[in-house]
Amino acid sequence: MEIITRFAPSPTGYIHIGNVRSAIYPYLVARQSNGKMILRIEDTDRARFVDGATELIEDTLEWLGINWDEGPIVGGQNGPYFQSERQEIYHKWAKKLIESGRAYADPTTPEEIEAYRKECTEKKIPFLYRNFRPKNTPEWKPGIPLRFKSEPKEYAWHDEVMGDMHSGPEVLDDIILIKKDGYPTYNFAHIVDDAEMGVTHVMRGVEYLSSTPNYLAIYEALNLKRPKLVSLPHILAPQGNKKLGKRDGAKSVTEYRDDGILAEAMMNYLASLGWNDGTEQEIYTKEELIRKFSLDRIQTSGARYDETKLLWLNGQWIRKIFTEQGAEALYARTENFWPESAKSYSDEYKIKVLSIIYDRLKTLSDLRNMTNYFFEDPRIDLDMIINNKFLKKISESEIESLLKQTIAKLTDIEKWDEDDLQNALNELLLETGKKPAELFSLIRIAISFAPFSPALNLTLNVLGKETSLARLNSVARSI
Repeated sequence: MEIITRFAPSPTGYIHIGNVRSAIYPYLVARQSNGKMILRIEDTDRARFVDGATELIEDTLEWLGINWDEGPIVGGQNGPYFQSERQEIYHKWAKKLIESGRAYADPTTPEEIEAYRKECTEKKIPFLYRNFRPKNTPEWKPGIPLRFKSEPKEYAWHDEVMGDMHSGPEVLDDIILIKKDGYPTYNFAHIVDDAEMGVTHVMRGVEYLSSTPNYLAIYEALNLKRPKLVSLPHILAPQGNKKLGKRDGAKSVTEYRDDGILAEAMMNYLASLGWNDGTEQEIYTKEELIRKFSLDRIQTSGARYDETKLLWLNGQWIRKIFTEQGAEALYARTENFWPESAKSYSDEYKIKVLSIIYDRLKTLSDLRNMTNYFFEDPRIDLDMIINNKFLKKISESEIESLLKQTIAKLTDIEKWDEDDLQNALNELLLETGKKPAELFSLIRIAISFAPFSPALNLTLNVLGKETSLARLNSVARSI
């Protein structure tokens, strides 16, 4: 049997962290089995529809490397893939339920329903609509909601993550199938779509677990085979006490991308958030995730979101790409992350800068603040020299003397490469009798006025002889 999974987001805004994980797991299961993944857009809630949200979903998935086999853009044999274009299909299935006596048109007004709720509250009993089911129902037509006619009973099922589950008759109710506007509810539409599209594995958030008995009743009434059900635990806020939301600082995936998070790191992090393969491995390529992923290794409890871990992983991936694919491969990812002053510089020069700074990056956007001094002369700030913890005990006259000695030594270098620069710096240590922390801090600040920089010989080499000496002379004159 071919395994068919689906990702079915609603186009109601940006695609957030939880949504994306609900796309990654179906993708991994489908690819692992050489099966198929379908992208379906659940856009029947027209009041919450956001123009452009579908394109944002598609763009995010493509950025992550999650390609779908059927759906918008690529097409397929089971379209349309927008629920708003499938009304005839839902109505066809709805009529099957009407004909079998398992659905009815409900003329009850919202005011009457609210009165029923109030009555139950006063009696301190659960509100179940089936206890107020109208005795005489009209013929179903546009403008009248269609409800499922439940038959209270017990259900047992197996959830691929949560295990064997059981429910009593008290949880079943007459849920709405088709709304007054003619559009289906999620409760009905997803069952019809999954059946029509041959979906074998339904993966969704654990919040739908309580509704599963009602779904099972509809499967049964339509004589449909149940797919495998997979409930994905919540991604929790950093405090671990609730589901992650905007108020907890969670950003959209697009924002993370714009902040310089790599797609590989995001895929790696989200796949591992609530899943592991039983080893200590933390860095996974997409190919490794496809090979190693299994539903039985998804944890049953929520996973706490940790942006610090995401940033760590991103740094690891930056280094991995540099060391395994080369500086040019990493540079190709950096186009939008350099400081404005870098625009006039060549790709060759910027690759040199990247090559000595990459191992300090947590995100690509760090380039903006960490490389300014490679592209523009820094503003001289003598307080940074005087107040440096390694230079506090050195007088200004001695600082001036050290700078002049450094200028003389570096001026004599002909080759100006990493090795000759390091040799000259080592000789300066012997000649001045200063500690590396003292002398090298002074030179570093004088050429960059940055709180840190790569190895001094590497920084000098990339800046070049003319620029390095000009900056040292400028500071020496200002002392």
